[in-house]
Amino acid sequence: MSGTEHLTVQREGATLVLTLNRPEAKNALSLPMLVGLYDGWAEADADDSIRSIVFTGAGGTFCAGMDLKALAGNGMEGQRYRDRLKADPDLHWKAMLRHHRPRKPVIAAVEGHCVAGGTEMLQGTDIRVAGESATFGLFEVGRGLFPIGGSTVRLQRQIPRTHALEMLLTGRPYSAREAAGIGLIGHVVPDGTALAKALEIAERINACGPLAVEAVKASVYETAEMTETDGLAAELKRGWPIFDTADAKEGARAFAEKRPPVYKRA
Repeated sequence: MSGTEHLTVQREGATLVLTLNRPEAKNALSLPMLVGLYDGWAEADADDSIRSIVFTGAGGTFCAGMDLKALAGNGMEGQRYRDRLKADPDLHWKAMLRHHRPRKPVIAAVEGHCVAGGTEMLQGTDIRVAGESATFGLFEVGRGLFPIGGSTVRLQRQIPRTHALEMLLTGRPYSAREAAGIGLIGHVVPDGTALAKALEIAERINACGPLAVEAVKASVYETAEMTETDGLAAELKRGWPIFDTADAKEGARAFAEKRPPVYKRA
């Protein structure tokens, strides 16, 4: 498994858990962290035994945004990764899920601060769980900056535009309850239990047919900006082949036999 000093990777059954691990800096993004994330997404895409991904942060916080000094590779912890960024200048955007969408479902488990770049990465995840004391927000305009991680495009597609614009233009913090109320996150749980809830959701996904799961996720994103007519046509094109898979036949047999299915991605 991959990983760096600022990004830990571990397996929980069929789930890959990626953990931002720089708690002394509220998990602010560094070059080692971004390289680790990039490698983690790539590992999940390449390994068919991985059926879901949980994305979280260590030390009771998710991510406080970008650490520009660390991203520049200043200090010993960044030097060894500068060649990776030079070889792929788009690496940081892929790591932050701006220019890459993993084919496996990504579940965010948020505790504490999830602001600026943290909220921007959150928009690249599929299912979102937060502890009740978590804080969200896009603070860039308050600092005279632009939220260039994709928020002016994605946020209005994920929550009502009036809420998206308020978040983007005021730069104020949002509580977990408020974030759930506008649809930015799906679950609010007691502090310290976001990871457990995310893993619970991941286990339910892992029990489903992996080919079907990946096709459903792809269809949702592929058709999001299509007309209804074009979207329904695209859905048929992607969905019909699933019915001819061995996984589909196994699902039907398992249902008839009243037993858990055993899927083999076939």
